[in-house]
Amino acid sequence: MVNGKVMGPYHHYCKVLSPEPVIECLIYESTDPGARLEQVEYIIAKSITRNGSVTLADWNKNWHDHKQEISTGRLQVLDVSPEDAKKVAELISTTDGIIFHLWSDDQEVPSGRVVIPQSVGQVSLTESELKNGAKESVNISKK
Repeated sequence: MVNGKVMGPYHHYCKVLSPEPVIECLIYESTDPGARLEQVEYIIAKSITRNGSVTLADWNKNWHDHKQEISTGRLQVLDVSPEDAKKVAELISTTDGIIFHLWSDDQEVPSGRVVIPQSVGQVSLTESELKNGAKESVNISKK
């Protein structure tokens, strides 16, 4: 959801930075070679985002729970076997994400204004859910 409007689908090209996991993704609106980079997402283990590093107010405003997002059925992992796609989804479900939308459709050039979109169906957390969610994380090196 960008400015209250359902957008996408978006295609993520991601790189794992550390095994907690910390992952960064470049996001394009299509797989077309001429597609422009529209968003950047940071995918961070709940053990990091929910250990006091992110306040409840900031989490509810800017972050989304990938377990909840995956439950909507909108995630598709392409170009891997169904077994590997399931492993990716299981790993990502232990993370939270924050997206920076850089370039809107109605612009000829980027304006420098960054919007933080939300996941479709985003659910705000209580303080207890934020703290207890840190237990859901999985270290990539163990997978």
